[in-house]
Amino acid sequence: MSDKSPRQSASKKSDKTLKQKRADKRDKATAATESLADKLHHDKRR
Repeated sequence: MSDKSPRQSASKKSDKTLKQKRADKRDKATAATESLADKLHHDKRR
């Protein structure tokens, strides 16, 4: 019977860590909400 355990070479490391992915996602979410707030509360002076 062959060995079915995963090998080190089989596991590929991703370019970003989970913390980096979460930080990027949080940054995108805050940027989207800020721009939405700017659009809703844009002060027009005439």
